[in-house]
Amino acid sequence: MINRREWLRASLGGAAALLVSRRGLAAAPPTPIVTVYKDARCECCNKWIKHLTANGFVVTPHDVKNIDEIKRTMFVPATLQACHTALVGAFVVEGHVPADLIHKMLKEKPAILGLAVPGMPNGAPGMETGRVDPYDVIAFMRDGHSRVYAKR
Repeated sequence: MINRREWLRASLGGAAALLVSRRGLAAAPPTPIVTVYKDARCECCNKWIKHLTANGFVVTPHDVKNIDEIKRTMFVPATLQACHTALVGAFVVEGHVPADLIHKMLKEKPAILGLAVPGMPNGAPGMETGRVDPYDVIAFMRDGHSRVYAKR
């Protein structure tokens, strides 16, 4: 025979387990939010934003007058700069980085400051010109060191 105290303990434990399991099933992973700093007139930046949105990101664009100041404060090396700069989580994203690589970076959490696609290569997201050129996606660190993260 179970006493009242044991019944209460078992009931509360079961209710807590049920609540935790239901929250675990109902809870979706947080949607990655990307803050993009860009020039208001740049059409390729807007196309890149559409690419990110289509791939599950929530994007907050900010048109800025001095994009160079943003790049400087975010430690983007001059050799890796492109037309727009973004923040996602603790990472910087410079230029036309494909959404799948941003998702990969967020999942793996490598010890880098961010990813960059220098310049504006044909065929990169937002740079669909009908021509596709190979390009590198570069991982960079705050101290200026960099390495190839992916080839496209």
